[in-house]
Amino acid sequence: MEHLKYRPDIDGLRAIAVLSVVIFHYFPSLLPGGFVGVDIFFVISGYLITSIILKSASNKSFSYLDFYKRRVLRIFPALSIVLVSCLIV
Repeated sequence: MEHLKYRPDIDGLRAIAVLSVVIFHYFPSLLPGGFVGVDIFFVISGYLITSIILKSASNKSFSYLDFYKRRVLRIFPALSIVLVSCLIV
């Protein structure tokens, strides 16, 4: 897997997206279009995932199995905690 170089500008976009969604939820009249922060997250995720795939493909090291395995290992622990918490409560 190719690791991308750290991009502080992307972290800035993430912060703006988070703030816009939080402000929209708590003070909807203050930022009526704050829900667009969710769209920003989708765009950032698409950009990062595409960059990883293209970089791996250019090195002839891309594997769908490895790609999805990494996604599952990254997402499923948190998902499992949420599901178990919901079942308990």
